[in-house]
Amino acid sequence: MKKVMVIFFALIFTVVSVIFIPIIYDYFTTRSYGSEPVETADEEPWETATFAGGCFWCMEPPFEKLEGVDRVISGYTGGPEENPSYEEVSSGETGHVEAVQVYYDPEVISYNDLLEVFWRQIDPTDDEGQFVDRGEQYASAIFYHDENQQLAAEVSKEELEESGRFDDPIVTEISEADTFYEAEEYHQNFYEENPVRYDFYRSNSGRDDFIEEYWENNEEYEPENDRIVSKPWRDYEPESEEELRSRLTEMQFDVTQNDATEPAFDNEYHANEAEGIYVDIVSREPLFSSTHQFDSGTGWPSFTEPISEEYIQREADWSFLVRRTEIRSTYADSHLGHVFEDGPEPTGLRYCMNSAAMEFIPKEEMEEEGYSEFLYLFDEE
Repeated sequence: MKKVMVIFFALIFTVVSVIFIPIIYDYFTTRSYGSEPVETADEEPWETATFAGGCFWCMEPPFEKLEGVDRVISGYTGGPEENPSYEEVSSGETGHVEAVQVYYDPEVISYNDLLEVFWRQIDPTDDEGQFVDRGEQYASAIFYHDENQQLAAEVSKEELEESGRFDDPIVTEISEADTFYEAEEYHQNFYEENPVRYDFYRSNSGRDDFIEEYWENNEEYEPENDRIVSKPWRDYEPESEEELRSRLTEMQFDVTQNDATEPAFDNEYHANEAEGIYVDIVSREPLFSSTHQFDSGTGWPSFTEPISEEYIQREADWSFLVRRTEIRSTYADSHLGHVFEDGPEPTGLRYCMNSAAMEFIPKEEMEEEGYSEFLYLFDEE
């Protein structure tokens, strides 16, 4: 009888543990205990921009991927209460909105550029929230930090209104920046730390459907030229083997499609000293710049960093029974090479690429070829 009772209570304990321990753990690890105010950028060359566009989980990635952006913080602003918690803000009782604070280098990316990215993430005609998130705490807003930002925001809003892109009025508010409170740690970089939950939320929020309806995915804004420019690599469609073989050399095909490696020193760009950028031979998406190229002595073109994290993907490679990090292009999924941690400063990385996976666009041809937005790379020298 005692043995039966022991088994019974052990079973009860197991069931209770399975059900309640995860709940208790989740409660104490995600519970909000209040936020802390953060300062605006006070060191050269960084400046600060603040935007509200509904759920801050979805507002971090578009800005963090931009060249010239140092970091993006999720938080709360616009309300009188000090140190609000997530539960308090999400209840709609504090007057705060979910927002992101962007620290950027104006020599690399302008405030106007950030505004254009902002408008393309939100529904500017909705004054009762954003997409699936309802309530004033999810309303869109621009919080300016000086008169120049205020003027730029007002002009940008007026231009969007006059463009006729939306049938309803633009209701996004433009207000002076107030104290910005950094949200709890588990909200920061949520899309990276919790990719499954983030993808599920985002795909069901209605945001991407709205963006696809009102903004073509292959369009970007060039504020200095006041025009929308096409980015055809973003619409690249996978090609058949026959199609690829018809326009690639045998080496280019083997490298990009079969993960082959070309011979060291016997390739086109390992000793290239011309100024320009390297693009994917398949999709022509931009990959690397000569400004980041160095002679690694390996016989392959080597770089300290890519042009943008948007255009490369990292994958584990165990092909030689030792873990290496493979680099592939984002839109064409071409095999490019590998990255190693034996490079020079400032990154300490060596992106060792195959010439056969890339095409070189000389600096003087970049504007004609549609890569003028990357000419800023050569201003840094």
